[in-house]
Amino acid sequence: MRHFDQIYQIAADRKGGPQALEELISGSIPTADLTATPDDRILAEFTKAVFCAGFNWKVVDSMWPGFEAAFHGFDVGKCAMMNDDWFDELVADTRIVRYGAKILSVRDNAVMLQDMAAQHGSAARAIADWPATDFVGLLAHLKKHGNRLGGTTGPYALRFMGKDSFILSQDVTARLIAEGVIDKAPTSKKAQAAVQGAFNTWMEQSGRGLTAISRVLALSV
Repeated sequence: MRHFDQIYQIAADRKGGPQALEELISGSIPTADLTATPDDRILAEFTKAVFCAGFNWKVVDSMWPGFEAAFHGFDVGKCAMMNDDWFDELVADTRIVRYGAKILSVRDNAVMLQDMAAQHGSAARAIADWPATDFVGLLAHLKKHGNRLGGTTGPYALRFMGKDSFILSQDVTARLIAEGVIDKAPTSKKAQAAVQGAFNTWMEQSGRGLTAISRVLALSV
């Protein structure tokens, strides 16, 4: 596995130099800012990521005001109590993408956020305080306790809300394979632990966060 500086140089050479690369790898928001995010905005980000997965994100984006209205501003308490009557209304609601399984994910993810808030004061605090050195643990939590937040859906939602994160995109995975960290897409716990270990090493070497390192890896391919 190369030292991070070597991978950084590969990316810089591809993108026209260090200054050009730095403009492409802005990091996450401060932990305090993420902690202050209302839990309804966390649920909104999860919902947007779920509905965009495998679908045209531009359509979801253009309909988003309708989503906000249909789901009552993603009030976590209300969404967690979604009953059959409300579900039936949502399935027929032309303001949103009428995909039953994804609509139900809003309820399930609201319940997960309620549980996180009960333990940590708010779901935002739980996410903000989750250590970067165990990011795969956060992803495993979202996959196990949430709904449709596996794969890259959960990581993209976390990235959009400002959580320091890595996304195992095709390019990032290709760099990890080139560095001998993994030999294919990391689906097993052992492979995911190896990925986390590599990122932890690169964080120590560079003093950078997961988001910046992830982007450098992607831009090096």
